[in-house]
Amino acid sequence: MPPFDLVAERDKGESAGLPCAQCEQGDLAFCAGLSSEHVRRLVSILGQVQVEPNTTVFREGDPAQHLYSIGTGAVKLYKLLSDGRRQITAFLFAGDFFGLSMHGVYAYTAEAMTPVHLCRFPRRKLEALFDEVPKLEKRLLGATIHELASAHEQMLLLGRKTAREKVATFLVTLWARLVGDGEQPAQITLPMSRSDIADYLGLTIETVSRTLTVFKREALITLPDANHVAIKQHDALARIAEGS
Repeated sequence: MPPFDLVAERDKGESAGLPCAQCEQGDLAFCAGLSSEHVRRLVSILGQVQVEPNTTVFREGDPAQHLYSIGTGAVKLYKLLSDGRRQITAFLFAGDFFGLSMHGVYAYTAEAMTPVHLCRFPRRKLEALFDEVPKLEKRLLGATIHELASAHEQMLLLGRKTAREKVATFLVTLWARLVGDGEQPAQITLPMSRSDIADYLGLTIETVSRTLTVFKREALITLPDANHVAIKQHDALARIAEGS
């Protein structure tokens, strides 16, 4: 049994009529750029699932039978240390791909932070399509490279940056991921808790909260409530993130 309930998972095959043509992800979608025939072949193997908040998609050490693409919602990836401590390794959002593995098992646990809609690809069936649809293999390679690059950034974040630099980096990175470039202040929804942020940055909850309060006092951000932050001075935060 999977660790989550599959809510209204579509039957696979052409008869399923999955609304890929209406997908809102555009260029972020895993199938972006494929021909209609190749999309049809991809649709024939995928399932669509809805996952409720705080529900585990898969656990570290589970057999890695599927790969996932996020349609809507947010997911966190984490590992548990032998003493029970948790290290969050990534926050993922719409358009992100996850479920890569080594030695046939998942290397981390994936948990929904919000209601999440996923496209779920059986690993073996997806790999069987590579010869027929070479772009899929390139997409998977790209996802692997992205995950490695993110791991390197995480090592730098945890190993060399001060608490102030870490929190600034988190905010600037979230801005880039959810808002994009722009000079106007933007309010960002925080699907993760302060505890999640702390476990991602390698800090205590108190340090995260205190640093956010300092940024607010310095007029770099505003905090409308616990689940939102508005970036007021992006360039200043970016300089802090870089250690300037």
